[in-house]
Amino acid sequence: MGSTATESNDTLLGNGVVGILAETCNMWERRAPLTPSHCARLLLGGGSRTRVNRIIVQPSTKRIHHDAQYEDAGCEISEDLSECGLIIGIKQPKLEMILPDRAYAFFSHTHKAQKENMPLLDKILEERVSLFDYELIVGDDGKRSLAFGKFAGRAGLIDFLHGLGQRYLSLGYSTPLLSLGQSHMYPSLAAAKAAVIAVGEEIATFGLPSGICPIVFVFTGVGNVSQGAQEIFKLLPHTFVDAEKLPEISAAWNLSKQSQSTKRGFQLYGCVVTSRDMVSHKDPTRNFDKADYYAHPEHYAPVFHERIAPYASVIVNCMYWERRFPRLLSIDQLQQLMKSGCPFVGICDITCDIGGSIEFVDKSTSIEKPFFRYDPSNSSYHDGMEGDGVICLAVDILPTEFSKEASQHFGNILSKFVASLASMKQLVELPSYLRRACITHDGRLTSLYEYIPRMRKTMIDLAPAKANPSPDKKYSILVSLSGHLFDKFLINEALDIIEAAGGSFQLVRCEVGQSIDDTSYSELEVGADDIATLDKIIDTLTSLANAHCGDHDARKATELALKIGKVNECGTGDTMDKEGPKVLILGAGRVCRPAAQFLASYPNICSYGVDDNNTDQIHVIVASLYQKDAEEIVEGIKNATATQLDVADIGSLSDLVSQFKKHMVTASYVDESMSNLSQAAKGAGVTILCEMGLDPGIDHMMSMKMIHEAHARNGKVKAFTSFCGGLPSPAAANNPLAYKFSWNPAGAVRSGKNPAVYKFLGETIHVDGSSLYESAKRLRLPVLPAFALEHLPNRNSLIYGDLYGISKEASTIYRATLRYEGFSEIMATLSKIGFFDSANHPLLQDTNHPTYKGFLDELLNANNISTTTTNLNIEASGGYDDELIARILSLGHCKEKDIAVKTVKTIKFLGLHEEIQIPKDCSSAFDVICQRMEQRMAYGHNEQDMVLLHHEVEVEYPDVRPTEKHQATLLEFGKVENGGSTTTAMALTVGVPAAIGALLLLENKVQTKGVIRPLEPEIYIPALEMLESSGIKLAERVEI
Repeated sequence: MGSTATESNDTLLGNGVVGILAETCNMWERRAPLTPSHCARLLLGGGSRTRVNRIIVQPSTKRIHHDAQYEDAGCEISEDLSECGLIIGIKQPKLEMILPDRAYAFFSHTHKAQKENMPLLDKILEERVSLFDYELIVGDDGKRSLAFGKFAGRAGLIDFLHGLGQRYLSLGYSTPLLSLGQSHMYPSLAAAKAAVIAVGEEIATFGLPSGICPIVFVFTGVGNVSQGAQEIFKLLPHTFVDAEKLPEISAAWNLSKQSQSTKRGFQLYGCVVTSRDMVSHKDPTRNFDKADYYAHPEHYAPVFHERIAPYASVIVNCMYWERRFPRLLSIDQLQQLMKSGCPFVGICDITCDIGGSIEFVDKSTSIEKPFFRYDPSNSSYHDGMEGDGVICLAVDILPTEFSKEASQHFGNILSKFVASLASMKQLVELPSYLRRACITHDGRLTSLYEYIPRMRKTMIDLAPAKANPSPDKKYSILVSLSGHLFDKFLINEALDIIEAAGGSFQLVRCEVGQSIDDTSYSELEVGADDIATLDKIIDTLTSLANAHCGDHDARKATELALKIGKVNECGTGDTMDKEGPKVLILGAGRVCRPAAQFLASYPNICSYGVDDNNTDQIHVIVASLYQKDAEEIVEGIKNATATQLDVADIGSLSDLVSQFKKHMVTASYVDESMSNLSQAAKGAGVTILCEMGLDPGIDHMMSMKMIHEAHARNGKVKAFTSFCGGLPSPAAANNPLAYKFSWNPAGAVRSGKNPAVYKFLGETIHVDGSSLYESAKRLRLPVLPAFALEHLPNRNSLIYGDLYGISKEASTIYRATLRYEGFSEIMATLSKIGFFDSANHPLLQDTNHPTYKGFLDELLNANNISTTTTNLNIEASGGYDDELIARILSLGHCKEKDIAVKTVKTIKFLGLHEEIQIPKDCSSAFDVICQRMEQRMAYGHNEQDMVLLHHEVEVEYPDVRPTEKHQATLLEFGKVENGGSTTTAMALTVGVPAAIGALLLLENKVQTKGVIRPLEPEIYIPALEMLESSGIKLAERVEI
C-alpha cells in the first residue's frame, strides 16, 4: 500500500476505481452508500459510459448486503483500497483509513467547524484529499439531495409504538400495540408497515381502553423527520386536529368517561405543531412572526407547556432546537404537568437532542435498549417500564434499522453522482452542485469553505460558550447572525465584510443547524480601531441582511437576520485598577495558564446568560516570586495582569488582597494542617475548596455523580474501581518505558515505593512499597481497545470508601495508577539493580566521579566480586547486551529473559552504559537515574501528553433489576498551538477545574463553608457541566 499511496493524482484521482468503506462507527450501522444492484449498473454500464471501471468493497460481516452479493455484481472484496481514486462511505472513517491523493465522500460534519471533527479535517488536508460531503449536495430548490430524515422518523415512531404498548401494559392497560416489534425486527420497511397496519385494524375493530383515551400524538416540526414519523402514524386509525382543538377533544372524552366508563376509543389523534404554537410574543399586542422570533427569541415566552403539552399523550420531537430559544419542555414544567394529572406518557425524541429542547433528555439510548423512564417527582432515571414517570426514546442511529431501504434510497441518488466523482481529475470538470459540496482539494480548503480556519482560530477552547475576550481593537460590538449561514455560505460574506473594512472578529458562540431546513446562529464580537470603521461594518452587514431578509408575501424564507449590540470601548488601563471580580493566582506553574485563560475569558458572573454587552469580566492577577514567570503566563490573555509577589511578604500580599477572609481553591490534597483550618474558615464565612484538579478533583466529581445516581435509584454500590494516569500520547510514547516527564522525575520515581492498601471482594489487600511494581496488572478498556495498559494500586484506597460513603456496601474499593503495559516490570528490575536507592553511594562521594558505565558495572557487581574480573566489556562486538542480560538474570533481578532485554534497552536509552563521567551533583544512584531520565525522557517539541481517567461502579438493586456496571471515561490530549507552544493535558485537566471552582465561589453557588472537597452536587453538577462546555469531555456508558 505504501508505494501506491504516493502515486500522483493522474493515477489516482479520476482513475475510475471506486472503494466502498466498511462502516465501523457503531455496531448497528449496517447501511451502505451503494447496494450491489447500484454497483452492477455502474460496472455493467462500461467505463466509457459510467466511467467506473472497478469497485472494491471492504469486507463486512454486518453490512445489510453480504460480500458475496457484491462479488456477484462484479465487485472485488478487499481490505486494501489503495488502488481506489474515489472512496465512499456513510459515516466518518477512522483516521488511518484516510489515504493520500484520493477523493472521499461521506457525511464528514466538518463544514461548520464542528470542533469534535477538526482532527478528521486536519488529516484530510494533510493527505491532500478531495472531500465531498453528502450534506452539501443540494438541488436547485436548495434542498439536500442525500439524507435519511424520513427513515429516522419511520423507525423512531415504530420503535416508540413498540415501547408504548409495554408502557400501557405496565399501567394496567392491554392494547394491540403489544404485538408490534421494533423496526429492525422486520425484514423490510414494507413488513414493518404491514405490522403497523395490522395493529391499526385491531384498534379500529376492538378499540382502546377508555382510561387512556384520547391518545394524542403531538409532532413537532414539518421537515423530513416529522413527515417520516407521520407516515407511520397515518397507518393507524387517526384524525389530525389543529392545536386549538386539543382542549375540546380532551373535554369531550372527560364527559364521556363520566357517563360511559366502558366506552372505547377507535382512533388516535395527531397534531402537528411548529414554533408559532410553542411561543408567544411577550407584547400581547403583537402576533408571532417567524423572522422576528429567529432574530429576537428573547422577545418571546414559552407557551407549549400550557397550550399543547397538557393534552398530549406522546410528544414526537422532530424539530431542531438551539439554546437561544426557549425549551419545548423544561423539568419544572414537566413536574407541574404531571402533578396536574395530564395524560402524558412519553417522549419519542427522534432528534436525540441531548440536554436540548426536552430538558430531562440528558442521554441517548441505543437500539438494543431504546427506552429509559424518567420520574419527574424526584428527578430520577430508570431502565424498566414499571413505575412512575414518563418513558423516553432517544436513539441516535435510527435510519440504520431500515438499512436495506435506506441504502437503496441513498444509493439511488448517490449513484447518479459517482460517475462524475470517479472520473474527476480537477474540480472544474464537475457540475456546480458537486463543486459546491467539495470542502477540500489538493491539500487546501476550497473557496466556499475558507471560513473554517477563521472560525477555528477565533474559538476559545478553554472557556465555555459566550466566554471570549474582546478583539484586539479599541471599540467592539456584539453582532448576532442567524439564518442559513453555512448552507448558503452567508458566513463567508459576513466575515469578508468585517476583514475588508479593517476590523477583527472573534467567534463567541456558534450553534449550527442540523439540516438544510434549520437555521444556524453565530455571535461575533467585532472590533475596530475607531467608531467610523465600526459603523461602516455594521452598515454593510445590515445591507447584507436586508438583501436576504425574505419576502413574507412571496413566502420566501428569511436567509439572514442580524442583531446588533452596544458599542463597547476597550480601555487600556491596568487590570489591577479595573472594577469587577478579581481572582488572584499564586504561582506561575504549567497549570496556571489554562486557569488564567478560562477565568479571563469568562463574562461577568453576575449577568451570565443576560443579553447585556456592558458586563464586566473577571480580572485575573497572576503573582509569582519572579515577575518574568508571571508575565509569560499572562502573555496574550486579556484581563490578566502579572505581578511580582513573595507570599512570605505579608505586606505585599495585603496590597493585592484588600482584606483577608477570602475564598480559596487549590488542587492539593487535604492534609492534617489544612483540615485544622476548617473551623476557622467556617467562623470567617470562608470556603477553602481543596482537591479541585484532576486526581484529586475530576475523579471525585465523576465518582460522586455515579454513586449518588446509583443511590437515588435505590441501588447499592457493589464495587468501585478508579484508574487514572498522565501518559505520553501514543505517538510520543517512543522510548522503552513508554513514559515521559514534563517535570522533575524524582517524585514519580519515589511514588513507585509507596505502599498501598485496597479492598477486593471483601478482603483487604496490603501491598508493600518494595513490591509495588510487581503488583501491576494488565488492563484493557473496551471503550479504548487500542490502548495496552497496566495498573498499579495507588496508596490507600480505603479512605475513599469513607469519603464517598460506600465503605459498608462496597466489597471492592480500588484506585490505581495507569501506565502503558511493560512499564512496571522494567521499573521493578531497575529498582532491584539499585538505581532507586537514595542513600549516598561510596563511588559518588569522591571528587573524581566514575563514568555511567563504571557505575553500572559496580551496581551489577554482586557479592563483592572484583570489578576487574566482572567488568562488562562495552567494546566486545555484539556481546555487551548479552552480558548485561546475563548479569541481570544471574543476580535474580528478574526471572524472564524478555524483561531483562527490555531493561537493557532502557539502560542504553538512558545512556547509563556510556563512558561519560557522572556530574558532580549526583551523590546517589537515585540522583544518577533521575538526572538521566530528565535529560532523555522529556517531551520533545510538539509532542503531546495524555490524561486518561476511567471509573467503574458496579451497582446492584434489591429488586429484580439486573446488576449494572456504570462507566465514565475521560481522555484528554495536550494541545499544540499554532505558534508551537504546548498546553499539556495535565495542565488543562488540573488548571481548568481549579478555575471552575473559583468561578463557582464567585457566583455564590457553593454555600458550604470550611475546608471542603468537590463531593457534593452543589459543586460537581455545575462543575462537570462547565468542564463539558470547555471541551473536556466525559463519556459515560452502562453495561448490564
